[in-house]
Amino acid sequence: MNNTENKALKKVKDIKEFTRQELETFFEKKGMRAFRAGQIFKWIYLRQADSFDEMTDLSKELRERLKKQFSIPRLVLQNSEKSIDGTEKLLFRLHDKKHVESVLIPEKNHYTLCISSQVGCAQGCRFCLTAKGGFERNLTTSEIVSQVRDARKILLDRDGDNSMPLSNIVFMGMGEPLANYDAVINALSIITDGDYGLKFSTRRVTISTSGMVPEIKKLGLATSANLAVSLNATNDKTRSMLMPINRRYPLKDLLAACREFKMKPRNKITFEYILIKDINDTDEDALRLVKILAPIRSKVNLIPFNEHEKSDFKRPSAAKINHFLQMLLDRNITAITRKSKGDDISAACGQLKAKLKLK
Repeated sequence: MNNTENKALKKVKDIKEFTRQELETFFEKKGMRAFRAGQIFKWIYLRQADSFDEMTDLSKELRERLKKQFSIPRLVLQNSEKSIDGTEKLLFRLHDKKHVESVLIPEKNHYTLCISSQVGCAQGCRFCLTAKGGFERNLTTSEIVSQVRDARKILLDRDGDNSMPLSNIVFMGMGEPLANYDAVINALSIITDGDYGLKFSTRRVTISTSGMVPEIKKLGLATSANLAVSLNATNDKTRSMLMPINRRYPLKDLLAACREFKMKPRNKITFEYILIKDINDTDEDALRLVKILAPIRSKVNLIPFNEHEKSDFKRPSAAKINHFLQMLLDRNITAITRKSKGDDISAACGQLKAKLKLK
């Protein structure tokens, strides 16, 4: 893209910044028919249109008007790496030359896409590689949505109609989703728009948080998507050492917010627990975990620590991991050990960090 094209794009707004309701309101204020928003959404999100000229059920006059006010840009796929297990890390370049990573994870009969909500992260969790690079900025609604839209296009272009469906979304990439609350909620509106948007079921969308208590309370009222909480310790001393956010929102406040979290009757909050050797993997930790989760409709994802070069933490032995899991199962806690995928390409939990060195 040359400088002239860049300047032209800056004069118009990315139409993916709008939820369908916001676009309807915009059209009404401009004297246009509100139902056009649904037509445009179908073209952008279901038919993967890249220009308004493709929208043949709109009048030429309307298409010209839209071109003067809006753009439909894509993220730039700067690089992709594929793991031996099929996991694919996508490095996207943003308009300001910053980068985020998304991860396509092949499951038995579908893909899950792990998406980012920020460039970098401000939470400073000691076990996380992303945190080492610090925080740069929040992603916009359109940048969050574009990760999903563009990943679908990548699969369609590569595999055609034979591609497994991309049906699950997890907000577990770079950044703290609830620290970018408004953009994430707007993006969720588009991702889960079942009539005109990306048509993901809220049952198949999960938002992970390090424990932002006020936003957890708001989230349950705003969406029926699933909640995952990065817990990682059963006492305040250990959790504050691992996760600085615990000093602001200690365990008692976090667990109270989880008990009060509004969700559908069959839903459960997922508690992610990264097992770190000699830090949080004792029998006492397991018993405390059972106790604090007993009042909450919950399930536990045990995640053996993914070792990386910027951390001294170590992964527990397989025997220790299995023993910890069995202690939970024996006490009627729903739990699994989650096998990290893509660790050979630094795409596993806690490893995401855009490493590209620009020339």
